[in-house]
Amino acid sequence: MENSTKVVYSTEKVKKERKNIPVTVLLIIGCITVFFPLYMTVIIAFKQPSEMTNDIAGALMPPSAWSFSNFAQAMEVTDFWNSLLNSVLITVSTVVLSILIHSLAGYAVGRNMDHSKFYKFAYLYMVSGMFVPFAILMMPEVKQTAMMGIDNPVGVVILYIVFQLPQSMLLYTGYLRNIPLELEEAAYVDGASTWRTYWSIIFPNMKPMHATVAVLIAMAAWNDVMTPLVLMGGSDLNTLPLAQLNFQTAFSTNYNLAFASYLLSMIPILIFYLICQKQIIGGVTNGAVKG
Repeated sequence: MENSTKVVYSTEKVKKERKNIPVTVLLIIGCITVFFPLYMTVIIAFKQPSEMTNDIAGALMPPSAWSFSNFAQAMEVTDFWNSLLNSVLITVSTVVLSILIHSLAGYAVGRNMDHSKFYKFAYLYMVSGMFVPFAILMMPEVKQTAMMGIDNPVGVVILYIVFQLPQSMLLYTGYLRNIPLELEEAAYVDGASTWRTYWSIIFPNMKPMHATVAVLIAMAAWNDVMTPLVLMGGSDLNTLPLAQLNFQTAFSTNYNLAFASYLLSMIPILIFYLICQKQIIGGVTNGAVKG
């Protein structure tokens, strides 16, 4: 009897291992797909123009001497520090205002959508904005921002807040389902208003989702090219992606400088993501429950 149990257990273990093989293969392919471009970016950024070759084996080899000269030159040509400052100000402003506004809107809609057709419609209407292509909105937004005099970084921040609302609404309303109503009812019994209840109880309890929304919005705002291009393209103000675009147009054949500038613009948001990766995974998972 004991031997038969061991045989059954070993058979089931073999079946599970066989089922895991396709998953392992897919994970390996995914890792290669992600890390290979990053590897190429790093080695090209550190190489000198004389080391660039059409030979595949030579292109994959690391530089003979690791030098930061490409980075120094790229920072000078792209006006890196001013572009970085503009990107940081736009991204931080967008993230902070989005968390405050989107979480409040998500709370108002999420707590009432099951009892009111109006809030249910409002939820569906706002979430449907995720399916509107940016190309359709590009020309109207250029004209409207110019008429209102906000074709500048302020206008970029406002548009980012509006564009990211559908995604944040979906995440916040889903996450609210995991916060018991009893917490709010207890606060009401103690005499707290809805406003006080939200800021004292609901807002602090949504910290994981705040982190998730912050990372998603920060990555979208940091890497976006089109919105700053159509709003600030004619001014001297550049974000890092916009500076990269101008740099690529002027120095399209200097791959060493180009990849050095790409790596410089990638490092800040990559560090931010690595710091918050646990929060973003947990927030998306919880936000998907009963959403």
